[in-house]
Amino acid sequence: MERIQPPVENYANPKTCLFHVLFKAGALAFYILSALFFNSFVIIFVVTVLLAALDFWVVKNVSGRILVGLRWWNEINEQGESVWKFECLDQESLARMNKKDSWLFWWTLYLTAVAWIFLGIFSLIRFQADYLLVVGVCLSLSVANIIGFTKCRKDAKKQIQQFATQTIASRFSSTVQAAFSVV
Repeated sequence: MERIQPPVENYANPKTCLFHVLFKAGALAFYILSALFFNSFVIIFVVTVLLAALDFWVVKNVSGRILVGLRWWNEINEQGESVWKFECLDQESLARMNKKDSWLFWWTLYLTAVAWIFLGIFSLIRFQADYLLVVGVCLSLSVANIIGFTKCRKDAKKQIQQFATQTIASRFSSTVQAAFSVV
């Protein structure tokens, strides 16, 4: 007897997923393998930071929007204070987001930061302060995306809750008004 298996959900945006992972893996792989091919710290620093910066930009402006429906940025207001700005898809669109895409986005976001932390520990153990600088820059970019998208996700949940509360209150109010208008 054949068992019918549920359909396996594929990635809805495989190209976006590829580039989301590619720059992260590229920066990590180049940093790890560069010592085998280059003697110049400057080349290692520039290329690794460039790949990490490309990853930061792709995650912040492309894959975050497409894979999880979120986007963030930070502005300085007239008083010189830092203000976080968030965008998210509406509730209906967020509910339709591909779970595999979302899973890949969040896990790679966090695992990349963990990998940079381990590489930083290795740099400390080997007393390589210059390589610790590379790791620090790459970790800072990775953590900035984690903080931005985590705040954005919390803001999106808060907006959804406020919308639900307003909708329920509005319906309750109209029901009460209709009941009293009949009387």
